[in-house]
Amino acid sequence: MTLAEDLWVSEVSTSFPEATLRLLTGVPKGDRALELGEVRAENAGTVADAIRNHQDVVAYDQVFAGDRRVVAQYEADEKSLYEFLWASSLPPEFPIVVENGEMEFDLTATQAQFDAFGSALDERGRQYELLTLVHTDERDGLLTDHQREYLTAAHRRGYFDVPRECTLAELADALGVDKSTVSVTLRRGTERVVGQFLVGRD
Repeated sequence: MTLAEDLWVSEVSTSFPEATLRLLTGVPKGDRALELGEVRAENAGTVADAIRNHQDVVAYDQVFAGDRRVVAQYEADEKSLYEFLWASSLPPEFPIVVENGEMEFDLTATQAQFDAFGSALDERGRQYELLTLVHTDERDGLLTDHQREYLTAAHRRGYFDVPRECTLAELADALGVDKSTVSVTLRRGTERVVGQFLVGRD
């Protein structure tokens, strides 16, 4: 979805079009939004400084800084994202990714909610593109509970990122199981997800 040009995240991301800004989590806080965000870029420190110094970012605390990655908690005078999602009766799903003024995110919704969300975007004149649509039938779930749990944890902890932010051992420790169990479950779950997208289900 194309962001409004006057939003701080749009201004920063278009100033650094090669950078990836990831909103890891966030909640409205009065007239502001309290967020945990991540910058991934060759010049991550420079991009982070641009966020810190933006006039709409009123508080900024750096949590982690590396050569190509910075994580920070901040407050911003902008919470239209949450207002829009909640007006649509859809909770935000993280991470939300912004690159060069374009925002990408996932939604889990009923058909009616999805149609209402699209109508709301159209009414506001927002430009957007539907990248993938997956229909799941609860009577024939794509993943087992464990596969969904492990894949979700792996995704949130950066196990699938390049470079990897979480090792198999760290993921197994977080889930409270041994590495072999995690490895087998992830492999089987990944195979089913890839099969769903590439060849579909029988």
